[in-house]
Amino acid sequence: MSSPTGPPGLPFVKGHGTENDFVLIPDRDDRIALTAELAALLCERRTGPGGDGVIRVVGRADGRFFMDYRNADGSLAEMCGNGARVFARFLVDSGWAVPGRIDFETRGGARSAELGADGDVSIGMGPVSIGMSSSVTVAGVEIVGTAVDVGNPHLVCWVEDPALLDLSVQPDFNRQAFPEGVNIEFIARVGPDAASMRVYERGSGETRSCGTGTVAAAAVALAADGRSAGSVEVTVPGGRVVVEIVDGAAVLTGPAVLSYSGTINPAILS
Repeated sequence: MSSPTGPPGLPFVKGHGTENDFVLIPDRDDRIALTAELAALLCERRTGPGGDGVIRVVGRADGRFFMDYRNADGSLAEMCGNGARVFARFLVDSGWAVPGRIDFETRGGARSAELGADGDVSIGMGPVSIGMSSSVTVAGVEIVGTAVDVGNPHLVCWVEDPALLDLSVQPDFNRQAFPEGVNIEFIARVGPDAASMRVYERGSGETRSCGTGTVAAAAVALAADGRSAGSVEVTVPGGRVVVEIVDGAAVLTGPAVLSYSGTINPAILS
């Protein structure tokens, strides 16, 4: 879509990983400025494509790719595991890369993807480290959790049943402990090496899934069993993923779906 006298519209692709949905902006020549204002506009579900975040898919002269990610409110984020799977699926489906291993950069550091022509995508999520205990307050109830660093900050809290929690408003957390904000996961054990999870993501609110959050949840679940390595199936409202942690690093495997593509009306962009 373009206007007779104005600039062309902005092409986009919509995708999701376990219903954690994203607006992807292809930028093969690294020319588009993904501002906070643009990201918030695109993520608005009533007036834009809508999403939990925006991913600018950047091609670079050295042949490597960069995942430029912003949350729904426009704030920058270091990394997004579900978004990384969708990012990698776009690279293959669009012909930017061939199936196999794909290395790319994020604000959280270098990452890699393994994927075929179709099917699930595995993301090398990098190091995972468990830290201090802290607490959050949900509907007046204090819940103690464990801090986990997955390249971005998380606080994982054990609860009896995540489905019973009211996450319509942001849980109150210790802002001195998490000055940049924190993603908060609420998990319950549902079987051997299996957990269920809900998440309140900083900058986006409750989402149907959070890839880095499932990694954090898996690390805490393994630690509760006295282990630092193993595989955990994590069920979220949007589906299921598998997290494998070995030697302090995680691999996240799950679906990645490209739903549709379009062009943003240039009048909206102006």
